[in-house]
Amino acid sequence: MTQPTAAPSLLGVFAHPDDESLLAGGVLAQHAAGGARTAVVTATWTAGSHRAAELADALNVLCVGAPRLLGYADARNPASAPDGAVRLVDAPLDEAVGRLVAHIREVRPDIVVGHDALGQLTVHPDHRRAHQITLLAVEAAGLPHLYPDAGEPWQPTALYAATHSESGVGRLGPLLQSVGKTLLTVPDAYVTTTVDVSPWAAVKMAAILAHRSEAARERPLPGLLARLPEAERDEIIRTESFTRLTPGPAPGHPHRLVA
Repeated sequence: MTQPTAAPSLLGVFAHPDDESLLAGGVLAQHAAGGARTAVVTATWTAGSHRAAELADALNVLCVGAPRLLGYADARNPASAPDGAVRLVDAPLDEAVGRLVAHIREVRPDIVVGHDALGQLTVHPDHRRAHQITLLAVEAAGLPHLYPDAGEPWQPTALYAATHSESGVGRLGPLLQSVGKTLLTVPDAYVTTTVDVSPWAAVKMAAILAHRSEAARERPLPGLLARLPEAERDEIIRTESFTRLTPGPAPGHPHRLVA
């Protein structure tokens, strides 16, 4: 009998604590449950901040290991770096890419998942910067002459960007509009993969709620979701959309991330 193939290893790279749970919590939990090496790198909020502690709890819920922090400050929140670290948007690009390359080479993922080019939701500058850094780091990680002190080269097979399509917004658009926020969407054709994460919706929501300081506030998405009836909330979080950015033809599957 043919043994089932293990899920491909997965590394999420996101700007802030809670981005991982909101944008890809379902696929992170899915791959972890499938026995894959699964990890998350977070670009902002340093180890001494309260949200870094909440991130650790969320990642524990998703079963994806301990936080991996690039160690930069949030562009909009000085409290994100009580140790005085530079903001992500002000950090030298080469330095930030090198820090991420080290994590990619250590985790050795088949797939990397990150932000899309739009910046998503509130068009946060950290989201866009994280997207740029991830694009560069995924390519650089496989080149031995770049960042030779960051570990043995490793080339991920696929890079996906978490995104939102025009037709797939559903209740999320009106929910954000109710607090004056705009959800940036991409044309439907831009989405290559839509994953039904319903089996992991409860785990995903528990991870979102682990970001307690955001869930307690009125305007952030964790807080908005926390106050919704369960059925409405599940309708919003049960689907995750991605664009495969890896050059060349996608060998892929329209409803699953593949290496």
